[in-house]
Amino acid sequence: MSAALAAYRMATAALEPLAPLLLKARAARGKEETARVHERLGRSTVARPSSDLIWLHGASVGESLSLLPLIEALTEQRPDLTLLVTSGTVTAAQLLARRLPSGAIHQYAPIDAPNVARRFLAHWRPAAAVFAESELWPNVLLQAKALGVKLALLGARISQTSADGWMRAPVAAKTLLGAFDLILTQDADSRARIEMLGGTVAGELDLKQAAAPLPCDEAALSALAFPTRNRPILVAASTHPGEDEMIAEAFAHTATPPGLLILVPRHPARANRIAAALTVQGLTHARRSTGEPLRSDTQVYLADTLGELGLFFRMAQAVVMGGSLTGGVGGHNPLEPAHFGVPVITGPDVANFSETYAGLMDSGAAVMVDDQKALNQAVAELMANPDHARQMGQRAKTYAERGRATLAAAMVALTPLLPGAS
Repeated sequence: MSAALAAYRMATAALEPLAPLLLKARAARGKEETARVHERLGRSTVARPSSDLIWLHGASVGESLSLLPLIEALTEQRPDLTLLVTSGTVTAAQLLARRLPSGAIHQYAPIDAPNVARRFLAHWRPAAAVFAESELWPNVLLQAKALGVKLALLGARISQTSADGWMRAPVAAKTLLGAFDLILTQDADSRARIEMLGGTVAGELDLKQAAAPLPCDEAALSALAFPTRNRPILVAASTHPGEDEMIAEAFAHTATPPGLLILVPRHPARANRIAAALTVQGLTHARRSTGEPLRSDTQVYLADTLGELGLFFRMAQAVVMGGSLTGGVGGHNPLEPAHFGVPVITGPDVANFSETYAGLMDSGAAVMVDDQKALNQAVAELMANPDHARQMGQRAKTYAERGRATLAAAMVALTPLLPGAS
């Protein structure tokens, strides 16, 4: 073991006794689910089934959602396996509770401390583990490897900044990356960085390209049909601080008086501040979480709920994807609206989905804006021209449907690691 990994193990072992207090403090701030903090410590109240078990992990919402098509494919093609799905955030857990197929087990991911990792692995005894994007946990990975668990890192993504950091501990980086039996990177840049750090990359595969269409509550869709009929609808999806006001301003400048903005914040806890800002901007609004009715004169519907983007994308004439306008987030998945034939407007910060956005823009299915004026113009054009929006949306849908090949490739690559593979 490298000196850096040995030091990390000693440090995490020394801090491990403080973990319950730190988790309790996080729970008080809403960062952990109080009733399930024990899962973060590797203790589960769920019995392990007797069948072979595959562990899949996505740290947050984006990574967890990117795994869903793979989870569904595994459920269909290998019903003999039990799937354990872990995530690290409360929001991801809430979404997975709605989306996981029957029989899949969700747990919060264990913290990366030696004894916690040992308890978790001893209880669940996975035959294989699949990590999405960029999860490198030294204690968990190396203990799993020692136990003979087959390890895969799919859609691996590493920034130049992260790569530079790992270069300061090259032996540790090579050891961790060498623990994986399969690495498929999200893009060519990540492949080059991982190979520079000593990892063996089998190919490139972006799991987010395989995203299935988001589900929808048909009763909820019917309930919104009457108050929104004949109204051009702009959806602001997964917005972050600073973006709500920008999109609301663009919407207010449109020349479509009966238009409706459905504003869906990434984190619904911001709803009070967003509502106050809308009031300052002079926009009438209703909040979904409190049951406020959507009326014909409502300008903004503040959809401060979770797991309903599939509903709102089905209603949209155009979508502005959040996480892209103010910088520092890297954008969110534009294929989610594209599946429903909806054109996409994005800001310039799309590092998380750069190749996807490039493909959509090359197809004439998305437009990138770099300031408020350009945003105003893009929103106005798509809201005032439904035929143009429809044509762009059809190109977006065609592009999104290419993801089926991505899912098939993921299954082919993963199959040799699964128990019972010939």
